[in-house]
Amino acid sequence: MGAAMRRIHVGNALSAFGLGFTVPYLYVYVAQVRGLGAMTAGLVLAVFAVAALIVLPFAGRAIVRRGPLPVLLVALVTAAVGALSLGLSNSASTVLVSASALGAGQAVMQPALATMIVDCSTMENRSRAFAMQFFLQNLGLGVGGLIGGHLVDPTKAGSFVLLFAIEAAMFLLLVVVMATVRMPRAPRVEGAPAASTKGSWKQLLGNRAMVQLCVLGFVLFFACYGQFESGLSAYGVEAAGISTSALGTALAANTLMIVVAQFAVLRFVERRKRSRVIASVGLIWAVAWAVAGYAGLGNGSQTMATAAFISTYALFGLGESLLSPTLAPLVADLAPAGMAGQYNSAFALVKQLALAVGPAVGGPLGASLHGPYVVIFLLFSLGITVLAVRLGRQLTEVQNQPSLARSRVVVQGNAAAGQAPAHA
Repeated sequence: MGAAMRRIHVGNALSAFGLGFTVPYLYVYVAQVRGLGAMTAGLVLAVFAVAALIVLPFAGRAIVRRGPLPVLLVALVTAAVGALSLGLSNSASTVLVSASALGAGQAVMQPALATMIVDCSTMENRSRAFAMQFFLQNLGLGVGGLIGGHLVDPTKAGSFVLLFAIEAAMFLLLVVVMATVRMPRAPRVEGAPAASTKGSWKQLLGNRAMVQLCVLGFVLFFACYGQFESGLSAYGVEAAGISTSALGTALAANTLMIVVAQFAVLRFVERRKRSRVIASVGLIWAVAWAVAGYAGLGNGSQTMATAAFISTYALFGLGESLLSPTLAPLVADLAPAGMAGQYNSAFALVKQLALAVGPAVGGPLGASLHGPYVVIFLLFSLGITVLAVRLGRQLTEVQNQPSLARSRVVVQGNAAAGQAPAHA
């Protein structure tokens, strides 16, 4: 990795650390520590999703026109202001305004950082760069949540003020780190700003492969990430009788699987077609939902049910490890020159929509309709496989398997070398 890529990965880790540092404790902080009630706490969590949905379409336009680094710096400062003001807020109105600033800043960070990775990588090493990003994001989230959990005390508001102040300082530190990044000169879309904006969205929606990828992405995030902390956990507690400690163990198993498997699967991913890798993820997650069905609907012992439920989260982690070096590089390879920011923001918008809809649908289903819940999301997982196969028909050979481009270069180079003596 070059110096720029190293700093970008530090940025990914620090931003994830800040997110894991405070978000798990927002509900307790707003509802109990500040005494604003469950309704306000729920609105704060909703504000994060709404703020992301509002700013992401504009973030893509700004990244295309101004470049990812200036947009990232503005997002970091916005998030730092939001975090600090959230820690000092006492009323519902100030809490909601602060949460919207923090949510908007954090939402813009991801497409900006992803575009910087695209600008600092090539098609050959992009999968490894995004795999490293995903690894560091999970590591940052885990470490941040662990440290934050030891710092907070629900009986002391000052501990939460310290928590949010540290998060704000982390974002400002990241501003200093990222300000030193020297980005390579990336192509920019020429033309009038208004025409460029309209044309960029029209061009994106006219790209059938990108549209299909967005549909596939929505189903992926809806059926997996949108269920982790809502429907699947509710199903585990209500149907399988999983304890809160076992639920924490399941989440840890998911993270551990990602940490262990992420780089082990890279060689497998790089030698396979991306559409087939995504299709295999659908099959793995279908097995995961079947195992979850056994945990909640089977007649085995509680120990077996707990082990099956933990295995479900581990299988989801294996699928995530296969996706991280596949999805994001594919978005970048589908984007025309200079449009990576627009495409990354559009895909992030799809992800946010899925993460907003997923808990709202899965939570009630998982808590009450146990059998239908498992069957529905097992079918969604099989749908991922079908959509991935269809997407593969829209991709060029190199887009679907970048290693082919490297192989062709080697073959052409060897052919040229073999012809040299004849010309001489």
